[in-house]
Amino acid sequence: MRQTKRGLETADDTTGKPASAEEDQSEKAVSSPGDPEDPVLSKRQRKKLLKQQKWEEEREQRKQRRKERKQQRRLQRQNHQEGGEVQSARKRARREATPSSLRLVVDCSFDSLMLIKDVRKLHKQIQRCYAENRRASHPVQFYLTSLGGQLRQSMDEKDKGWVNWKDIHIKTEHYTEVVSQEQLVYLTSDSPNVLTELDPQRAYVIGGLVDHNHHKGLTFERATELGISHAQLPLSSFVKMNSRKVLAVNHVFEIILAYLEKGSWQEAFFTVLPQRKGVVAVGRDATEPPKKDDETDSDSDSDPETTAQMEQRA
Repeated sequence: MRQTKRGLETADDTTGKPASAEEDQSEKAVSSPGDPEDPVLSKRQRKKLLKQQKWEEEREQRKQRRKERKQQRRLQRQNHQEGGEVQSARKRARREATPSSLRLVVDCSFDSLMLIKDVRKLHKQIQRCYAENRRASHPVQFYLTSLGGQLRQSMDEKDKGWVNWKDIHIKTEHYTEVVSQEQLVYLTSDSPNVLTELDPQRAYVIGGLVDHNHHKGLTFERATELGISHAQLPLSSFVKMNSRKVLAVNHVFEIILAYLEKGSWQEAFFTVLPQRKGVVAVGRDATEPPKKDDETDSDSDSDPETTAQMEQRA
């Protein structure tokens, strides 16, 4: 008995205090059998951990299943299209479209005169022109000239798919190097000449400038300096506006597309011009509320839909 008691006292001296059954039980409660340094997980925590591990292990399988489903849907669409069972409204409209020989040129040579925020607005307006021309009943021959600088950078950053645009002629050269001078007509609100009809043999130039009236008369001056014919749309003959007659690039573009479709300047103006410009027909009281058919708002300063969204909607 004495030796046993001494042995117990010696074991207790190594820790500085006597070992108790309660402390042994406490150590077992905070240590796992596999690794004494890791805390014991509750039943709920173990289930959660196992579920997470299983989810990670099956990641590649889920990825493969998604890929297979996507391929299967693609094959089904192809089979339907080949069999003529499914046909989108947008594709039907394109087949029924009659392309026009008229050329519309957006002159992007004013890049250095704009702030980057205005360059981005111009980029959105060009996107709108492209999308509207793609779904028009009489699409024009669309030219983008003098592309470079800030505008090119904005297009690369915000819309990398522009390099795959179809039915558009994108040039880094000035429009005078792309189209012969005698065929050019610069559309500018400062011109004394009023456009009454569109000549399909001509190329009509729209100034790609968003300047908030900081460079008044600039496009008219450029056209005069180069000896190019110029004209303004017949706005005053058909509509009255509360705001200035200077229109956004996409508004001019869309008005011409609408005129080619409807054959009427007045219908084209009321189809395209935003209500905020206070547009009323000549002869109508300006205080008279516009008809429902006239309440088309395509404000280019707001964020327009992306090209893909507009094409899909069409």
